[in-house]
Amino acid sequence: MEKNIKQDKSKCIKIVLFGPESTGKTTLGLDLAKYYKTYLVKEFARNYLQKKWDDKKMKCDKNDLIQIAIEQLKSENKLSKIANKILFCDTNILVTKIWSETHFDGYCDPFLNKISNNTNYDLYILTDIDIPWEKDDLRDRPNDRKSMFNYYRDELVKNNLNFFLVSGSKEARLRKSILKIDKFISLNKK
Repeated sequence: MEKNIKQDKSKCIKIVLFGPESTGKTTLGLDLAKYYKTYLVKEFARNYLQKKWDDKKMKCDKNDLIQIAIEQLKSENKLSKIANKILFCDTNILVTKIWSETHFDGYCDPFLNKISNNTNYDLYILTDIDIPWEKDDLRDRPNDRKSMFNYYRDELVKNNLNFFLVSGSKEARLRKSILKIDKFISLNKK
């Protein structure tokens, strides 16, 4: 396992879609990438864990998290080299860290903490829980949406990360995101 992986420096603006499961991150990320004619770094964990479920009927365990973090960062590094000024990330290592803490009684591998503390993103879009939860093989917290949302929001605040909240319809989320991103770009020319 490549425990020496790190986030590559990049000139593009990195924006993370952030929030608990089933809050519209992927949908919004795809729409934003299309609008800005750039890339969305897909969530590595989704296909990885779906295959694990399909092949062995096994869910995520602590041993999966390091591999997920490494592969997610590899994908991000690759796309950051070819992105069109902005790179959208469907998730990041902080999400993996939060997932570990919320699913394994507060446990987080020191490697996840280290890599999470050594990655930088320009902006986070926190997705609200005001859309219906959709069941699938991997989602497991339909009754904990509020507490999960609070955990994600509190992590952003605790780490003093730049974020804004989107809620409402798909169209309303996209409109608000474009307005906030355009304002961010105009104030923070790289």
